[in-house]
Amino acid sequence: MKIVDVNLENILTETLFCVKDIKSPGFKSKSDWFQKRLKEGLRIKILKNEKDKSIAFIEYTPAEFAWRPINADGYMFIHCMFTYSKGDRDKGYGNMLITACEEDAKSRKMKGVCVMTSNGTWITDKRLFEKNGYEITDQKGRFELMVKPFKKNGVPPELIDWTMEQKKYQGWNLVYSDQCPWHEKSVFALYETALDSGIDLKIKKLTTPKQAKKSPSGFGTFALLRDGRLLEDHYISQTRFKNILQKELSSN
Repeated sequence: MKIVDVNLENILTETLFCVKDIKSPGFKSKSDWFQKRLKEGLRIKILKNEKDKSIAFIEYTPAEFAWRPINADGYMFIHCMFTYSKGDRDKGYGNMLITACEEDAKSRKMKGVCVMTSNGTWITDKRLFEKNGYEITDQKGRFELMVKPFKKNGVPPELIDWTMEQKKYQGWNLVYSDQCPWHEKSVFALYETALDSGIDLKIKKLTTPKQAKKSPSGFGTFALLRDGRLLEDHYISQTRFKNILQKELSSN
């Protein structure tokens, strides 16, 4: 087993784990985003087995530059992590990647590591982090903020109230960023569907961590809204959007 750091020299061979097709628009947008974030301290690590097959990954960054609505200066923040095959889960691979992140944070003299978790879609379940000594310090909606401080003192990290931002988005709005490579596909499909349905879907692309911290959703980098109401807080398919449109328009 080995852990490989993705960098500008090996990104085309190691890929970005969750998107492996280097010709896809999502890979291009994510790799451009990744290049800009490297100088802020963002890291992507891929766990590979003895056959050099990628089986799991983790992405993290100093919390000051996190693309989530959090206040956690001095901490490392885990954006996302994933083990691809169900057969490779519950084998301690997630623990290995969390440990690698913690060791990196300690080498940078940081206060600890934090992460957002949820029982919902597109974000890590809290049970893995509970096993690694993380505790919930804040919670809003379906999201928990879990923290493992290296020293038991100081102000704990907290979530920013993203609901305060939602009223700013009147009409149909889609907010996203390139932090997730799947967003490119979703945004294009949703925009086409909106046009076919005669819907004026306003699209806003977040380009800085500061903007993401003021996102109208807990996920930070994706939000579908209508007249100040959050309809979805994560990547959705074209079919899911059509169902939302049907429900929303029939209720008018």
